Amino acid sequence: MGVSGWLREHGLGQYEEAFHQNDIDSKVLKDLTAEDLISIGVASVGHRRKLLAAIAVLRESAAQATGSAVDTVDTASETLKSIPEPERRQLTVMFVDLVDSTALSTRLDPEEMGELLRGYQRAVAGAIGRFEGHVAKYMGDGVLAYFGYPRAHEDEAERAVRAGLAAVEAVRGLKPAPGMRLRARVGIATGLVVVGELIGEGAAREETVVGDTPNLAARLQSMAEPGAVVVESALGS
Repeated sequence: MGVSGWLREHGLGQYEEAFHQNDIDSKVLKDLTAEDLISIGVASVGHRRKLLAAIAVLRESAAQATGSAVDTVDTASETLKSIPEPERRQLTVMFVDLVDSTALSTRLDPEEMGELLRGYQRAVAGAIGRFEGHVAKYMGDGVLAYFGYPRAHEDEAERAVRAGLAAVEAVRGLKPAPGMRLRARVGIATGLVVVGELIGEGAAREETVVGDTPNLAARLQSMAEPGAVVVESALGS
């Protein structure tokens, strides 16, 4: 809104010419003082009071707008600082899969299947955690884990193999129902990846690993026999 419109809004349109002659525009308006108003011809004390009160509102609005802009910039800066830079590193990736989960889901009602999957995930996560691996994602009957990120050790590949064997044994020991046996299979691969890349938006946003190593671990898992751990040949040699 221009100065003329602002004056009319406050019922003081008679001062439009005085403001115009003194080059008072919207940038200058919020800085006017009582002395300034007297000097341009606002003789009425009541009118000066009204104008000063309206000018005070303009100042407060301007201050709030500036503060909001600074807060927004600061928040954005902090968000950017909190996002780690993607980095290249040697990583061992493990995929664990529950064998015949589709057949199991047809035999059990959804609540029973949910309880079974939670027990399976707890068993696998426990085995991975025991060797200080990192569970990156649960994918229904699949578990993706990293050894070497975010915490690194010198013997990541060995830790992953031991965790894979422990996970297979832990799942074999589960007894979800009489006569029901659970088996897992595991694929493990090691290679150079870029870790920390952000994909997705909002709640679906997550860090991911870019490289062929996760794909290789998934392929090895699909080749594994029930109850077995398949390791990349270069890793096993």
